[in-house]
Amino acid sequence: MDLQELLENILKGAKYLGTFSLTDMLAFAASRRLHALAVAKEGNKQFYLAFLNGEPEGAIYIDSEGALYGDKAVVYIREGRQYVLCDVKPEIIDALVMGCRIFEKGHIRKNITYSVPEIGKKSEGLGVVTLTVRREKMPQNGVRVSIRKDGKIVGSDVTTGNGTVSFRVMYGTYTCIVQDRSQVVTRFTINFDEAHPSHILDL
Repeated sequence: MDLQELLENILKGAKYLGTFSLTDMLAFAASRRLHALAVAKEGNKQFYLAFLNGEPEGAIYIDSEGALYGDKAVVYIREGRQYVLCDVKPEIIDALVMGCRIFEKGHIRKNITYSVPEIGKKSEGLGVVTLTVRREKMPQNGVRVSIRKDGKIVGSDVTTGNGTVSFRVMYGTYTCIVQDRSQVVTRFTINFDEAHPSHILDL
């Protein structure tokens, strides 16, 4: 049995969870801490992303010339495709990830398509907003933060040791969704512009 057949067999025996854009799938998997396998197909190309505890941990890219794994594959995991997501037993995902682990997680976030300002609309602007999550004035590490605009998630990341995440987005009003380690979800509204590049989110 070749790799493609193995992956197809895993998906055949798995529970279908839905079809998503890359951005929505990352947020969905993270919010439910899923053990899952996703696939998108484009002609003879196939793009696989494996999730452990809601985090993208493995990637495989297959085309007519062969297969790429891990960091070499994840650069092909992009927006603009629809990914079928299936719930898979954690021991299967764990074994799969051993051969295709992603070490440079930033590749996935770089490949998410953000809205860019149209030419001539200088007033809208584009920049990097920095969010710091705190509880009782202490930075919160490992907290999932998603940022939403007009009902769509435009960025999702996990806070660093100093409690921060950053997103490159257009100026405007956003809803920030914070999910702590206890799965408690808190929402904040922020206004991002040149004068307000950073915000503190107190839980």
